[in-house]
Amino acid sequence: MSAEHTQTAPRTALPATPLDPTAPDPFAWLEDVEGATALDWVRERNAHSAAALGGSAFAETERAVREVLDSDDKIPHVSKVGEHYYNFWQDAEHQRGLWRRTTLDSYRTDDPDWETVLDLDALAAQEGESWVWHGASVLRPTPEQLAAGEPRRHALVDLSPGGSDSDVTREFDLVTKQFVPQSENGFVRAQAKGGLSWVDADTVYVYTDFGADTLTPSGYPRQVKRWRRGTPLAEATLVYEGTEQDMYISASRSHTPGFERDLVHRALRFYANETYLATGVGTPGQTLTKIDVPDSANVGLHREWMLVRLRDDWTLGEVTYRAGSLLAAGFDDFMAGSRDLAVLFEPTPTTSLAGTTWTRNHLVLNVLDDVKNLLHVLTPPSPVVELVETGVSTSSTSEGAWVRSELPVGGELLTVGVGAVDVVDSDDVWVVTTGYLTPSTLARTAVGPREQEAAPEVLKSAPSYFEAAGLEVRQQFTESDDGTRVPYFVVGRSELVSGEAGPAPTLLWGYGGFEHAILPGYSGTVGRAWLERGGVYAVANIRGGGEYGPAWHQAALKEHRHRAYEDFAAVARDLVARGITVPGQLGMEGRSNGGLLAGNMLTQYPDLFGAIIVGVPLLDMKRYSHLLAGASWMAEYGDPDTDEWEFLQKFSPYHLFDATRDYPPVLFTTSTKDDRVHPGHARKMAALMLAAGKDVTYYENIEGGHGGAADNAQAAYMAATHWTFLWNRLSA
Repeated sequence: MSAEHTQTAPRTALPATPLDPTAPDPFAWLEDVEGATALDWVRERNAHSAAALGGSAFAETERAVREVLDSDDKIPHVSKVGEHYYNFWQDAEHQRGLWRRTTLDSYRTDDPDWETVLDLDALAAQEGESWVWHGASVLRPTPEQLAAGEPRRHALVDLSPGGSDSDVTREFDLVTKQFVPQSENGFVRAQAKGGLSWVDADTVYVYTDFGADTLTPSGYPRQVKRWRRGTPLAEATLVYEGTEQDMYISASRSHTPGFERDLVHRALRFYANETYLATGVGTPGQTLTKIDVPDSANVGLHREWMLVRLRDDWTLGEVTYRAGSLLAAGFDDFMAGSRDLAVLFEPTPTTSLAGTTWTRNHLVLNVLDDVKNLLHVLTPPSPVVELVETGVSTSSTSEGAWVRSELPVGGELLTVGVGAVDVVDSDDVWVVTTGYLTPSTLARTAVGPREQEAAPEVLKSAPSYFEAAGLEVRQQFTESDDGTRVPYFVVGRSELVSGEAGPAPTLLWGYGGFEHAILPGYSGTVGRAWLERGGVYAVANIRGGGEYGPAWHQAALKEHRHRAYEDFAAVARDLVARGITVPGQLGMEGRSNGGLLAGNMLTQYPDLFGAIIVGVPLLDMKRYSHLLAGASWMAEYGDPDTDEWEFLQKFSPYHLFDATRDYPPVLFTTSTKDDRVHPGHARKMAALMLAAGKDVTYYENIEGGHGGAADNAQAAYMAATHWTFLWNRLSA
């Protein structure tokens, strides 16, 4: 934080409104995250929140939510690693969590026999650190090691203190179930934003904070190095260094036998990337060859294939491939100059590509059609095998067309997710289905043209956490200010969602950013804390998200951001027009980018709502690019240090607030440990509104990072704060 934004004591005078961005910020002292004065203010506001919301209703909501979060009946989702199936698990007894494993046969039973690999609660107690699980990466043994029966033992475990994005990486031995100490040449990365990735058993790629001038303006790694076991990190060999304006630099190796490749990844900014094929890494003969696709495209490799997912139109010769399309090519052929591309998916006005999943021999496309999932299985043509002078067979350009079939799973208004069981050796996939009133189900099935008649094997089903009888889900559409058709979902008692028995307390949720689609999903918390009490829950699929592909997202970028807010306001009005609710009983909530949405609903559309929750938000759009990871989002919002401030100020809630206007009651929530979106956003906006005498409730969790909570106890308390605030404000 620069000196001009450091103060030792708060200012109490009410600033002119709207806030003057050229004048000193009266609440800049709240940007001092761990400053004594700022934390005193936080503790005072937290105490006020607890006094205002506490009571029997709060305690009952907290208990009901905690019971869901701690339930032993949740689906233990697993990842296959060799013969074991690994799971990370949290419950009442294990608040920090257990990393554990079992076998497939045991997993198929109602009560699997779990072997604990790492107990985070015990580790936290032993080391005096509030560790939060960030995941693990296990090295695949070589074919020779597998043939010799050697076990998988090399893992890299990522742990965060308190839930921040910055974390540590420590090598873990899956045989001894112990960390490999640095004193014994184990790989250890100090806390920073970055990571390690396996090259082989004695080598990793490391991208982290190496000292002065090695981080990007967003606080992410600017360098990636190749690090050999037993050597100091300072002696690691530089592989690639980005420019001062890049966003993130990293590297990885594919360990698929016969298709081992090293790749360097350069994120210039959001939605702009470069991928390089690296050969001779760490030697004087190292070469980096850029994969020649548009910077806005995403590239993925699998065996001999390359997939290109377009965000913008791409013209090659006389052919233009449309934004939102998925293309395929033989990777070696493409790198040799061929531009023979197969179109695997092309969007329509109602469809977009939600995701892709490779198995050993097939590709599953997850397509959204008006925000509903459809699954297609594509089988690539067989490669042409050529004999070269050495007598070794090589695969080259493939002949024939991709064969398409369907994967008939899911149902009406259900979300379907697909993941490979083992992308190297298997054509099986995990299939997860869920809906607002339908608990999640986990199944396993094989994909491919001949397997379509085989019914998926249902392995696990989550229980119902609330009574769904009499409740209904509907998808509705409304029209935004410019005539755009905007979908949304509404959930509640049938007579309420139909508008026949309203109005009812209603929560409208939204996000609308970063090409992120919000799809139906079961939540025992929403059901217990809201639906069972007679509330209605609605979710708006506004522009800025990914529900209709890149064009839906790009329609609300930068100077067009207002379209996302107009869409959300249109949904709010439609809920009222249908008789479901009235403005005084309509609440809305958004988090992160959705918190910016909530801030704009508060300042631009206050008459539409009876209460608003603003979670881990961006609010000061003049300062956002100078706070933590904010610089990485300028492709989404704009650069406030240029002429783009002219449009940015039009959706900067901190500068739009007017002390003379009436605003609905508002709850701000954030986390001291959030090192992605600076807690100063929520702090300053709350302080500004409080100075003007507005109805403000504020809660800041000390741990939790951008997710807001580090364990189930904190998550339940946070949820009870949200739901109690809403019910108190909207049910009167």
